Amino acid sequence: MERTRVTNAFQLGLTGGLGVLTAIVLGSTLAQTATIITYVGIALFVALGMDPIVRAMVRAKIPRMIAVAVVILGFLSAVALLFWAVIPTAVNEAVRLVNRVPDIVANLISQDLIASWDAQSGGAISSAANNALDYVSDTNNWPTLVGGVLEVGFGLLSGLVGFIIVVILSIYFMASLEGMKEYLAKLVAASKRERFKKLTDQVALSVGRWVMGQTSVALLHGLMLFIFLTIVGSQFSLLLSLVALVIAFIPLIGSATAGIIVVGVSFLSGSPYVIPALIYYLIYLQVEAYLISPRVMKKAVSIPASIVVIAALLGGTLMGVLGALVAIPVAASILLIVREVWMPLQQLR
Repeated sequence: MERTRVTNAFQLGLTGGLGVLTAIVLGSTLAQTATIITYVGIALFVALGMDPIVRAMVRAKIPRMIAVAVVILGFLSAVALLFWAVIPTAVNEAVRLVNRVPDIVANLISQDLIASWDAQSGGAISSAANNALDYVSDTNNWPTLVGGVLEVGFGLLSGLVGFIIVVILSIYFMASLEGMKEYLAKLVAASKRERFKKLTDQVALSVGRWVMGQTSVALLHGLMLFIFLTIVGSQFSLLLSLVALVIAFIPLIGSATAGIIVVGVSFLSGSPYVIPALIYYLIYLQVEAYLISPRVMKKAVSIPASIVVIAALLGGTLMGVLGALVAIPVAASILLIVREVWMPLQQLR
């Protein structure tokens, strides 16, 4: 069969243009499906994180169907508690924090460093801050801000819909995890099927343990911060604790970032517990880094610390926060595959 050859500039340009158009269409398709892929990935990680609990119940002679039902019921109860008790209070605290924005801006401008910069710039900083506050406070400008408010509203609605989708997918994945493993095993040759099942089971267990370990560290972080802020009398204890809990899921930098946010908000809002908050985080970060995380993660995933750092950096660079979350269990899975598959093959050569 004779191949078609590009013989002139027109054919070359047409072929190149079709190639570029195809790449643009594929890139646009991937961009549009990125949100759905993210939902599926988060739901799968939630399901794998619940799987060690199901396995423990099965080892306790509880039928798997009952164990899965109990775990799903507990998961739905946690979600219901979140919407019933936690989120409304956090929203109220967020509203109080927003209402204090003028005081926060005034407090920030009055700081010595900012005041010196403002003096050097001829009052440009204070003037810009006051103009921004006057613009927002003027009711004549509110119609202009409606578009931004609507965008925020649509964003919140989209986030709520995404959260519901993740919950539904997580329940489905938890209920059908073993069936998914069996289906994947059928794609492998029968002679290697048992080994493949064993490997996928080990990978799923490794990922599930990491999710459980990271969740435990983040929950402990949020709980201890909530207790501390409640003791010192913070007006935003639940809001800051919830934000810190979510950020603490990010490996390596999550807890430190949460500390910066908590101390920063406390400082800007003029709270009297800024110094205690700073001391608390300086102590807690050391305890978490050297006592809590190593003990929890040693039981979750056994990978070298250097691999953890490299995986988190690569994942964060390629896929942002989600990539940083996924990178460590993926690295653990790759190391497991290398140890169980690649190394034995090399021994046979």
